[in-house]
Amino acid sequence: MRRTGRKRTTRTMLTVIAAAAALLTPHPAQAQTAPKEPSRTGGGTLVRTDAGWLRGESTAEGRKFLGIPYARQPVGDLRWKEPRPATSWQGVREATSFGNRCVQTASWDPGYENPSHTEDCLDLNVYAPEGQHKPRPVMVWLHGGGLTAGAGEDIVPDTFARRTGTVVVTVNYRLGALGFLAGKGLDSEASDQVSGNYGLLDQQAALRWVRANIGSFGGDRQRVTIAGESAGGRSVCTQLASPTARGLFRAGIVQSGAYGDCAARERDEARAQGAAFAKRAGCPDPATALACLREKPAEEILAAQAGFDWGPVAGGDFLPVQPQEAYGNGSASRVPVLNGANSDEGRLFAYGQFDGQGKPLTAEQYPGALTRTYGAELGAKVLQRYPLAGYASPTHAYAAAQGDRMFACTALRMDRSLAGRGPVYAYEFADRTSPPFASIREAGKTFDFGATHVNEVQYLFKHFGLTSPLDAEQRVLARQMVQYWGSFIHSGVPRADGQPAAPDQRTRPGQVLSLRTASAGGNELSTAVAREHRCDLWDSAPADAG
Repeated sequence: MRRTGRKRTTRTMLTVIAAAAALLTPHPAQAQTAPKEPSRTGGGTLVRTDAGWLRGESTAEGRKFLGIPYARQPVGDLRWKEPRPATSWQGVREATSFGNRCVQTASWDPGYENPSHTEDCLDLNVYAPEGQHKPRPVMVWLHGGGLTAGAGEDIVPDTFARRTGTVVVTVNYRLGALGFLAGKGLDSEASDQVSGNYGLLDQQAALRWVRANIGSFGGDRQRVTIAGESAGGRSVCTQLASPTARGLFRAGIVQSGAYGDCAARERDEARAQGAAFAKRAGCPDPATALACLREKPAEEILAAQAGFDWGPVAGGDFLPVQPQEAYGNGSASRVPVLNGANSDEGRLFAYGQFDGQGKPLTAEQYPGALTRTYGAELGAKVLQRYPLAGYASPTHAYAAAQGDRMFACTALRMDRSLAGRGPVYAYEFADRTSPPFASIREAGKTFDFGATHVNEVQYLFKHFGLTSPLDAEQRVLARQMVQYWGSFIHSGVPRADGQPAAPDQRTRPGQVLSLRTASAGGNELSTAVAREHRCDLWDSAPADAG
């Protein structure tokens, strides 16, 4: 993961999970004539939006509407411009195929074998249960991928929508340099004189589209929950702190998104990175760099962006202060939050760094790896607290330290920060027998990933549209998790039938809902999570260590 604003880039960690390649899909064709009769509000597959008519399709799980443009496409002169309302169309637009993925490299994720060089990508997808009903609550899903990869189509939440009685929206937003480039020239064009937030402004544009149109799909515009995993969770904790997002949602779900304490880049730092990027991309003259970059094809922009810290920028109207400061000073949205992480987050990243490269970490190399990562003083403490005797391999020991540092303890710190401004419910996904998610399933035959980063997503949705090989106990846990998430979306409180309610950190600080299968003890409320992840060590560590 990346840790912006704390002077520590974890870009290399994110690349091992970032979904990146697009099988380019053209926008759906449009029919010739508009319908003579208006659609039933919230029912059927023919609906009207403020930009025109859409025709979706019915499935065994409900209705789906795919590839809906929510903003004008950021091409040509609109590259590195704030999102604008979508252009209207005539007739009925077929909404039965996903739109293009935003510009990104190829990756190991299913369907991402090729890069995407398409900037025409600001689309969203809507999944809704069948039938007439009073307006249903809405969940807007922001995908992960390190803010450099992924797409709304990475999850298919149709079964989740049916089981929870919710309308689910998944969103594409600009990524990498095209979503987060900052610079003096771009600052002068920005409405608040601070550039570099295009991707997260896209997310807000999608939320405004939801506010204007979701009633046509049976959704309740007043009951919107934003949710996301990894970079999507980071997006949620950023939107919680953004004044320009206030009123666009009434709750938030942060899954493995607290890494780096959700910090943003400072303006000067982002400008310096933008200048270095422009030089690498072949536009070294500050006087002409912006015009030069706008002439570059997407392929060249993508080729030049590796190694930079792409993420939001603080200091303007979008994000006046760092999220942690906003949580503390009362300026963040006071909505309920469900926040958590997985018990073995670091195993995915350690595998990608060592075993996945054909170079498993050895016992002899382990102390040096800790020193390189954390420095001599902290590295020595980590070696003492994470002895090799306690782990299956040196890679797993290294993974435990990295996961605790980046995810488990930052999530608990965020719980404490968020509790000062409203309800926050804490969970930990702890099914260490969970099948590795699709991208690493083959690797899981020889490496124990446990409850690693991303692995909880398949318990909630069809990850990459696939059905995961959950056993009977895991299917029970999946149903319980869907109930917890659905309850939170409906009421702002996560509950499941016959299970302990998730603890509110305002009244039960430090207590966490541990999500496990029955044979592992079942779901329980735990006060041991901070101790198990050695958060006393990490909470006292220097901010720029590791």
